Amino acid sequence: MKERGIVLGAGISGIGAALLAKKQGMDVFVSDAAPIADTTKQLFNDHQIDWEEACHSVEKMQNANWVVKSPGIPESAQILKTFRDQDCPILSEIEFASKFTDALIIGITGSNGKTTTAMLTYHLLKNAGLNVGLAGNVGHSFAQQVAQEQYDIYVLELSSFQLDDIHGFQPHIAVITNITPDHLDRYNYDFNAYIQAKLNITKNQTTKNVLLFNADDPVLKGAVLEQKPQVKTHPFGFENMEQSNYTTHHDDAIHIVNENDHKMIATQSFTLYGRHNLLNAMAAATVADLFKVSKESIRESLTTFKGAPHRLEPVLTIQNVNYINDSKATNVNATYYALECMDAPTVWIVGGVDKGNNYNDLLPLVHEKVKAIICLGVDNKKLMETFQPIVEVMVETTSIREAVKIARKIATRKDNVLLSPACASFDLFKNYEDRGNQFKEAVRNL
Repeated sequence: MKERGIVLGAGISGIGAALLAKKQGMDVFVSDAAPIADTTKQLFNDHQIDWEEACHSVEKMQNANWVVKSPGIPESAQILKTFRDQDCPILSEIEFASKFTDALIIGITGSNGKTTTAMLTYHLLKNAGLNVGLAGNVGHSFAQQVAQEQYDIYVLELSSFQLDDIHGFQPHIAVITNITPDHLDRYNYDFNAYIQAKLNITKNQTTKNVLLFNADDPVLKGAVLEQKPQVKTHPFGFENMEQSNYTTHHDDAIHIVNENDHKMIATQSFTLYGRHNLLNAMAAATVADLFKVSKESIRESLTTFKGAPHRLEPVLTIQNVNYINDSKATNVNATYYALECMDAPTVWIVGGVDKGNNYNDLLPLVHEKVKAIICLGVDNKKLMETFQPIVEVMVETTSIREAVKIARKIATRKDNVLLSPACASFDLFKNYEDRGNQFKEAVRNL
């Protein structure tokens, strides 16, 4: 009798899980509470995969051996409670796909920097001639790549949602860039629960594996020390290190120390700016070093890396005003990094769906660098209450085109106009990509 699996959600991860299950000869059924795109329906039909849309029919999902759920489905969803009451294993797509590949896996997570670190790690390994795939939260399904490609190494960007239902997933190298409050609405406003979700990336690692973590982050460092993982740890950061293997940065160079081996990689020509991006580069370079990539190759790749879209992305300079798209900054910490990088008076466009944000950490930077704030969101009350006492000009709007026009009127020569929302995008946009693309379009139309 065929193994039977249920895939909840027909997005990128659900499509991949369904295709992989079908390739493995399983009986698979896809159920989505929302409408399914016509192209996706055709894909399922072409592969003889049964599906339903705009509902979850429990009667059609009986006798399942496992369930793979979309990372976007919250734990409170009734359909998940139904399956848990039946003791049916619920897996993330990452967990499911990892069972069907012998490739080496690099898992990268963190509240901020994980996309840049994953893309940079992939760039370093690929440029060194390694057979490597990039998947996970960057928009490519890990399961679909396992079903259709033959990579020796996978670089996976992993969100906390993708790590929520991890049981046996064991990355050969795990990277945690930082842990700051984010998605607290998903975790009942319990920061500790969010921390534990992030630490799922290392819970199955052994002494044969490596955990890289940002030792400058006191929350992350404390969580790692408290958990005492059974894994070789390799900290990175600017602070002094107390162990025989670590990575740091000084004198315009990354220093990777592994017991008696010390590599020094110059960073004067690194394409990204900001202290946080040097941390991302430390992590990526360390992974490359673990794969025996030469320091010459690492240095050269650092000079050709383009960076992640919507992350401190220069758009245009118009009348000596720089317009910068940082739409991917969906939490306070990401916006902190962005404001920290601003080297000129800044008109800051901020707002969206608040995820339990505490904006107080931004007050010193806003006082120092921000000349005006444009609140782009449906509910801006908390932003107004926090920043009105220290910023003379604050404007509210629900139109990104209007926000850009207002910014143009306020900004003067050599100023920056920065979209760095510190919030989710779902009040006015489909996602942060949509928000960033609309911002870029509005700037080009000035």
